[in-house]
Amino acid sequence: MELKEILIGIEGIKAKGNLELNIKNIDSDSRNIKKDGMFVAIHGFETDGVEYINDAIENGAIAIMVQDDTDIKKLKISDDITLLVVPDTRKALAICACNFYDNPSKSFKLIGVTGTKGKTTTTYMIKKILEKQGKKVGLIGTIATYIGDKKIEESSRTTPESIKLQKIFYDMKKEKVDVVVMEVSSQSLKLHRVDGCDFDIGIFTNLSQEHISKNEHPDMKDYFESKLKLFNMCKTAYINADDIYGAKIPKLINIPEISTYGIDNFCNFLAKDITITNSYVDFKAKIDGKNERVKVCIPGRFSVYNALAAIYATIKLGANAENIKEALDEVRVPGRSELVDNKKELVIMIDYAHTPESLESILQAVKSYTKGRVISVFGCGGDRDSVKRPLMGEVSGRIADYTIITSDNPRTENPDEIISQIEKGIKKTKGQYTCITDRIEAIKKAIEMANKKDIIVLAGKGHESYQEINHEKHPFDERIIVKEIIDKMK
Repeated sequence: MELKEILIGIEGIKAKGNLELNIKNIDSDSRNIKKDGMFVAIHGFETDGVEYINDAIENGAIAIMVQDDTDIKKLKISDDITLLVVPDTRKALAICACNFYDNPSKSFKLIGVTGTKGKTTTTYMIKKILEKQGKKVGLIGTIATYIGDKKIEESSRTTPESIKLQKIFYDMKKEKVDVVVMEVSSQSLKLHRVDGCDFDIGIFTNLSQEHISKNEHPDMKDYFESKLKLFNMCKTAYINADDIYGAKIPKLINIPEISTYGIDNFCNFLAKDITITNSYVDFKAKIDGKNERVKVCIPGRFSVYNALAAIYATIKLGANAENIKEALDEVRVPGRSELVDNKKELVIMIDYAHTPESLESILQAVKSYTKGRVISVFGCGGDRDSVKRPLMGEVSGRIADYTIITSDNPRTENPDEIISQIEKGIKKTKGQYTCITDRIEAIKKAIEMANKKDIIVLAGKGHESYQEINHEKHPFDERIIVKEIIDKMK
């Protein structure tokens, strides 16, 4: 594609050189640049893309884009390379990506789901319902990217970088996908990864203390305002009316259609007569003017909210009551209230809960239907919001009968220091606990002390099949680990 066509829509651009170049690839990673490519230098949290301009040129870049705060004189770029200067390279990259792939999100219905908790489950529910309706559905999120039943790849982040996202959309367009449902993280909104996407529907699940750190959001205000960006990009919004932040959103956005859903507060779509058991939740919801009883085989009150969002977003796209009920009864989500079969017949649940609110939700949910003890095994990720650590300790100490504090993904932090911060919170309660840094040993301890009436909740890692330590991801699938531990036991 001609460079001048790729640049359409970018404001405040300054250019030096030929704009009629035929650009064959675009990237912000110099290693991915090939012959006749365009390199976009991003100011990252750890590295500055400007430092890799020469590498990009050696790899074949014929156009370089930098931000207007770059010292151009120091670059020493030869005259045969086109230099582009823009106010914000992240924004510009997103627009270039849309143009380069011919704005693929305009060729299908696009649903964006944002919030602290429930994004993954809600997207899986939507995908399942629409497939029952006969639609071909693409999914992009925390666990993996799918086109129909085919898994394209496992995910390294919730929402891909803009150039990768548009390539995924382009591939989905080629595969004639009818609807794409995707998780939209606050970081992706803040860093302009989804700029230029043509969202038809936006869903807000909830907002709670999470992602507050130097490399993410400085405070909850910034976190919330980042989430809000999605709702200025879509035509229709479905908002959780029971969430204190969600209740504010209808007054802060101006789009054609805003609807609310909930359990406790006044809203457009209300769940009634809720029943929660150890294997499912069911409730009544109005579909096509009739109160229908809906069953979801993911226990917990939070499943009602996720299901409500999925129901009404899919109704908007033509789903009927029969397909909605069948899909929600069948849907299963990896690492979300996932029960692990084992030969000891212990009740072992893997869940992605990694915030105070999500841990509280899952522990309260299992507490209500467990005859024996609730044994909680969890840690907190390193290089992430440290404020939540004692809060999570306090939650587990208050609700669980026994807590084993362990490591999660320590990343570059000392896991023992993370554990000591969690311990400060649990000491405020009367809850029994122990600290075992090695997560395998912590799981083993839980299994050894449990009986068939108890439930073990392995919280925090969910679908993840690795443990990240000092920038390295080591194999760590809790399903496999549970099996190996039990197999070795007499």
